[in-house]
Amino acid sequence: MKLLAVDTTAKAASVCLASEDGIIGEFYVNTALTHSQTLMPMLEQLLSSTGIKISDLDAIAVNAGPGSFTGVRIGVAAVKGLAFADDLPCIPVSTLESMAYNCLGDDCIVCAAMDARCSQVYNALFRVKGETVERLCDDRALALTDLKADLHKYCEKIILVGDGAALCAEYLSDSLGNVRLASVNHRIQTASSVALAARESLRNGETVSAEQLMPVYLRLPQAQRELNKRLGRE
Repeated sequence: MKLLAVDTTAKAASVCLASEDGIIGEFYVNTALTHSQTLMPMLEQLLSSTGIKISDLDAIAVNAGPGSFTGVRIGVAAVKGLAFADDLPCIPVSTLESMAYNCLGDDCIVCAAMDARCSQVYNALFRVKGETVERLCDDRALALTDLKADLHKYCEKIILVGDGAALCAEYLSDSLGNVRLASVNHRIQTASSVALAARESLRNGETVSAEQLMPVYLRLPQAQRELNKRLGRE
C-alpha cells in the first residue's frame, strides 16, 4: 500500500508518503508563503526523494476541512488534479480527526480545536486508547462557552490540539483541572497524521473519486455570512 497525504488547512502545509508499515517520507513548511507556492514544490521533492511516482500510489488522502477556506480549497483542488490524471481513489479526512492521531499511544480525550474567530472554534472530541481513535461527536463550530460545558462531562485527561488549543487552554484552565495543552510538536495537523487516519479507510474501501472529493467548511465564509445578514437571511 502506498498512500500520499496532503494538509493545507492552516498556516503550515505538509505532504507525506506512507505505506502499510509506516511513514516513508514527509515534508513540512510553515512560512509566510501561500500554499499555492509551497505545496507542489514540496510534493515534487518528496516524490523525487523517495523514487515514487503518482502512478505508483494506491490512493491520495487530504484534510478536506474544516480550516482556512483558502487553504482547504487549495489542498482539495490539488488532490483532485493529481488523482484525476491516474484515476486514483481519494480519501477525504476530517482535519479535526487527523489531529487526534497526533496523540496515538496515549490514553485520553483529545479535544481538537481550530480558531474560527468570534470566540468560536471548529471542534470535535475523540477518545484515544493506545493505537485506537474513537470519535465522540461530529465536527462542529461552537462557542467556547458551549465547549466548556461539554468538556465538564469528562473526568479523564483531556489533551488540547489544533491552532485553537492555546485559546481554549487559556479559557478553560480556571475551571477544568484535567485539561492539558499538547506539546508543540504534537499540537498542529500534519500530513503524516492525515495518512494514519486514512489508512483504515483505504483498507475498508472507503474512498471517493476525484470528481466526488469536496471541501468541508462547516460554516459559510465571512463575506457570505455578512451578505446574508444584510439580506435578512438565516
